[in-house]
Amino acid sequence: MKFADVLEIRNGKNQRQVENPQGKYPIYGSGGVMGYADDFLCDAETIVIGRKGNINNPIFVNEPFWNVDTAFGLVVNKQLLLPKYLYYFCVNYDFEKLNTTVTIPSLTKANLLQIDINFPELEQQKIIVDNLDKITDLIAIRQSEINLLDRLVKSRFIEMFGDPLINSDRWLAVPITDVCREILGGGTPSKSHAEYFTGTIPWVSPKDMKSAVISDSIDHITEEAISHSTTNLVPSNSVLMVIRSGILKHTLPLAINSTPVTINQDMKAFVPNDKITSAFLMYFFKAIEADVLAGVRGVTADNIDFKAFQQRTIIVPPIELQTQFAKFVTATDKSKYYNFSSIKSCLLAADKYRQEWMMCQTLNF
Repeated sequence: MKFADVLEIRNGKNQRQVENPQGKYPIYGSGGVMGYADDFLCDAETIVIGRKGNINNPIFVNEPFWNVDTAFGLVVNKQLLLPKYLYYFCVNYDFEKLNTTVTIPSLTKANLLQIDINFPELEQQKIIVDNLDKITDLIAIRQSEINLLDRLVKSRFIEMFGDPLINSDRWLAVPITDVCREILGGGTPSKSHAEYFTGTIPWVSPKDMKSAVISDSIDHITEEAISHSTTNLVPSNSVLMVIRSGILKHTLPLAINSTPVTINQDMKAFVPNDKITSAFLMYFFKAIEADVLAGVRGVTADNIDFKAFQQRTIIVPPIELQTQFAKFVTATDKSKYYNFSSIKSCLLAADKYRQEWMMCQTLNF
């Protein structure tokens, strides 16, 4: 059937008209909860999908809520579909292919209602949902453990070196540029030369910055692409930083590259000299994350004022102490690697399960 046969789409309304910080019901946009209201537009077990902007991030909401005017609420006919079944369908559907705008990604109700969806009987839907729920829950547990390990390393940094913004331990403090052999910028090779993107050299962009160690990227370029663009080959064990992205509203993505890479124009790479270890440099940046993000400005995109950033000072404890901290980071990374491996196994299992599920759809169950 089509979406039009199995669900109703609820339009959202302007948040400013109803927002009340003491309200009982959450206000949802495509990115999650945006505030609270005294009333609701959608019942529990409704899927939120972005109408403008973030259109590929479906959210399952298990309580009554108000949706903003830039998000749709998908309300299923429960005699035909389980709400969670529709959610998992949406998670695996590429809504970007319905976008017809050049600037801000957008979806129309008419296009959504024409989406084809195959589904088995309700009992089989329940089995599918239960299996995918178990995998999703395990991924969430492993991700939580990774987050706790990240907090542990940050705490260890403060224990060993104190608050770097205050420098109560009176370590030597120098400009960031003094502890780097160089600070490299990035760039994008010309998209009119498709051959530039057929190489083996990782070309890292913000979408790749999802772990503390980067060994590869989604996109790759050639040596010729480097010579004909503003990107640079960044040596191993440098610290990569995102300086322009919407994620800077709440997070400063950082990573150490374990292999030489190139980066795009939304990033910078800090190549440490013999005064500093890459692990210390990265976790120094993490320790001042909140202060850095407080200065993020947005005109066309959220970005760090990098000229001002380079004028910051960094504490420089003895290299022996930095090395001791780096060993602690390495030990912690082994535990994180176990969790990442577990998440990867879960994702592979989910992918295998989805392939079997899609095969069933092809065979009309």
